[in-house]
Amino acid sequence: MKKLLPIIILLFVFSNKSFSQVDIAAGMGINLVYAPSLNDYLSFNWATDELADFSTAIEFYGEADYSVFKNFQIGVEYVYVMWNYNYSSLFGSYSLEYAHIKPSVLLYYVIAGEGYKFKFGGGLGVRGVKLTEKSGTTISTGDTFSVIGVGILGRIQAHTRLSGNFYATIGGTVRYDAPGDPTADESDNPLYNPVIKKAVNLNSFSASLDLGVAYFF
Repeated sequence: MKKLLPIIILLFVFSNKSFSQVDIAAGMGINLVYAPSLNDYLSFNWATDELADFSTAIEFYGEADYSVFKNFQIGVEYVYVMWNYNYSSLFGSYSLEYAHIKPSVLLYYVIAGEGYKFKFGGGLGVRGVKLTEKSGTTISTGDTFSVIGVGILGRIQAHTRLSGNFYATIGGTVRYDAPGDPTADESDNPLYNPVIKKAVNLNSFSASLDLGVAYFF
């Protein structure tokens, strides 16, 4: 049995070669974001008009997936999301913007054929936000806040061949991100909503539609 073990391992490795594949993808998309605590903070303290429950944000992503079995892939992704709110009046100006990074580990079930591939799965990872708030008659200076938390996601992704190993990619993703309460980088004070007397958190639900290109090795 001990003599057979190396042979069995080699057979397993070489049998995997028939479907082992690395997929590299990159692209961008549109996010619909529901962040109730942040919405309340802006509505109660700064907004001149009623804010919609959902806001839009732009995201950019890069992803790499590897076929560990015929119908299963593991992967990693890095997502960068940008969002901002601002207004200006005779009494002064206000702006709030953040950059949200979302690296995740992914697991997919894969259905593939000649010229196409569908992926169904999800993942989890670290979530980090850097937020800048500026207000006053000039907005050349302001406070910067940051926070790190966690998040989860579910995704459906489709690839169709363009030419050779190049594919067009379209995907839909739903996420729950819980980075938590941001604190000021200099003072460590939280971003605070004085109207409801609570710290602001950046937890959110979101849904995104992404377009990109992929290369299959």
